[in-house]
Amino acid sequence: MTGETQTLFDSEAQPDPLQPKPRMMAWARNSAAYRLGRRMMSERELRDAVSRKARQKYEGIEPETVEALAAEAVRFGRQMLALDDDAYAQIKSQSAARSGKSRRAIAQTLARKGIEKDVVRAALEDMDDLPAAIRFARKRGYGPFRRSDGDERQRMKEMSGMARNGFGFDLLQRVLAMSREEAEEYLLQQPL
Repeated sequence: MTGETQTLFDSEAQPDPLQPKPRMMAWARNSAAYRLGRRMMSERELRDAVSRKARQKYEGIEPETVEALAAEAVRFGRQMLALDDDAYAQIKSQSAARSGKSRRAIAQTLARKGIEKDVVRAALEDMDDLPAAIRFARKRGYGPFRRSDGDERQRMKEMSGMARNGFGFDLLQRVLAMSREEAEEYLLQQPL
């Protein structure tokens, strides 16, 4: 065997240590399928979860290998049509609004989940904060849903609670000034 052939043979025999092995790539796909089967995730959530688990599972794994495994999990999720940030933003924002979250709070939550600003903007485009503010007040027993007449201290507490949850001053004043019948009627007119 010549020296040139030997060198060529040796380079083929030794795989790149940063390149994940086929069984690691299969693990990444299985991990993605398991996680996406349990709940809806954004791409960044899946990437972070698979990266975290890979570091635990494979001791001493190189960062480049972790990144390759996470990229494979995201690719597999997209290929299976189980990973779609646009749909994720739409569903999560609608659900959050129905539970009494403000547009501002929803936008912050989606940003923390790794959803891009333009996707968040599109998901919140047609959303109105008034029904969400009424639902929030109903959950907390604020304003029209208060059991007893509140004093000024109670009203300030309610206003600060709504403001901390992302509702603007004009909107929270409007909700707190509603009667119970007005608030309930408004919610009945809203689509689910």
